[in-house]
Amino acid sequence: MTTALSLAPVSRAAARRRQVVASFARRATLRRSLRLLSDFRHEQTDPALFYGALARDSAELIADLYSGTTGRTLLGATVVDVGGGPGYFAEEFAAAGARYIPVEPDPSEMHAAGLTVHGAVRGSGMALPIRTGSVDVCFSSNVAEHVREPWSMAAEMLRVTKPGGLMVLSYTVWLGPFGGHETGPWHYLGGERAARRYIRKHGRDPKNRFGESLFAVQAADGLRWARTVSDAEILATFPRYHPRWAWWVVRIPWLRELLVSNLVIAATPSR
Repeated sequence: MTTALSLAPVSRAAARRRQVVASFARRATLRRSLRLLSDFRHEQTDPALFYGALARDSAELIADLYSGTTGRTLLGATVVDVGGGPGYFAEEFAAAGARYIPVEPDPSEMHAAGLTVHGAVRGSGMALPIRTGSVDVCFSSNVAEHVREPWSMAAEMLRVTKPGGLMVLSYTVWLGPFGGHETGPWHYLGGERAARRYIRKHGRDPKNRFGESLFAVQAADGLRWARTVSDAEILATFPRYHPRWAWWVVRIPWLRELLVSNLVIAATPSR
């Protein structure tokens, strides 16, 4: 009897994780992957096109994972976007009925696209100016690779999320094809070498300067954090832009560093 009772919570947790994964997996098709890969080409030349497509995908991702976690839609939910930049995501989350609050430390970045997002907050992901356990969803898309202490940021994201709510950290893996951002694929020869090559070719620093605003964050780093975090239940870890049938790559050391271009970690605070 004792053994059966001790196994019951584990079984419920496993069932919950399957439910969360299934909520988004139906959307993770090859067609979606190819569409996103096509849009990535425009990150530097047409950021509105690139970030508009990424915003739609992000809103769908969060809505699915939130539904799988809570059984509810985003209608009326408070969503904090850590590193929200100029606010490209605001319209998509508003369309889902969420109260969207971007947090961005760089004032020039906040106004880069000429957008006005009511409720936008200037603040650091390392010390979010938000009350503990006060938001339904806290997420960050392609930001962790731009901060020196990404797992301190992840801890802050968990802190501000309500118990039973959703935290989603999605970041670019260094050795993946997009790890060097505009300096790729030369980042495979080293981040500093790739930056110097960019400067020689273009006559200016890259926007994402290695060691200053771009850091080598590995897939293994995120998976290690997920295994060791003590104040959250990890709901899912998967490669964001892969079709569902290719998610197995995240389980293979070294191979995942090259093929998992972006890792998603979904969690719910357990306090």
